[in-house]
Amino acid sequence: MANKDLMIKEINIDDIEYPNLLSEIKNKPKKLYVVGNIEILRRKAISIVGARECTKYGEIVAKKLAYNLAKQNIVIVSGLARGIDKYAHVGAIEAEGKTIAVVAHGLDIIYPKENLEIARKIVELGGAIVSEYPVGIKPEVKNFPARNRIISGLSMGTIVVEAEKKSGALITANYALEQGRNVYAVPGNVFSKKSEGTNSLLKYGAEPVIDVNDIIKQINIYY
Repeated sequence: MANKDLMIKEINIDDIEYPNLLSEIKNKPKKLYVVGNIEILRRKAISIVGARECTKYGEIVAKKLAYNLAKQNIVIVSGLARGIDKYAHVGAIEAEGKTIAVVAHGLDIIYPKENLEIARKIVELGGAIVSEYPVGIKPEVKNFPARNRIISGLSMGTIVVEAEKKSGALITANYALEQGRNVYAVPGNVFSKKSEGTNSLLKYGAEPVIDVNDIIKQINIYY
């Protein structure tokens, strides 16, 4: 079923198109709204998340990780926010790979507006923009933590590039742990607040991201 003007496809929880990995989580959305290629929702994917106000280091790392994973036909999942999310999508786009943006509002808008061109590129290259919210729902603050369970739920593992002690990226990492998925973290500057969250994840058992090939090997073994 699709909205004829916006080409929004609806996937119900009992439809064959509903993503397998997402179907395994608690509080799975009963319906997804999708613009773009629904087939990639069932492919091998890794989510990359992090600080909205990221450093140049975070930008470079996010783009490189996404690029290298996308070149190996791994779908990149993120939240189309400013900062690390944006650069994760950009890295996948530069690799001409597939990426999924999970948003916290209806698909009749793109938020933030500055990422509109990125959203267009995502769809043009065979990716998808996904939401559990119907047309007309605005990007309210309360919606963002809830959508993070979908980011991790669509993914075999979540990479946190940069995050402060209290951040949406750590919420996504916690969802990933609850869902039994791998959590990876990029080591950061011990003096930077932007790395306090990621370094804490490493302290408590997250896998350090040193070589993206290690992640690819794990994916190929277990999925």
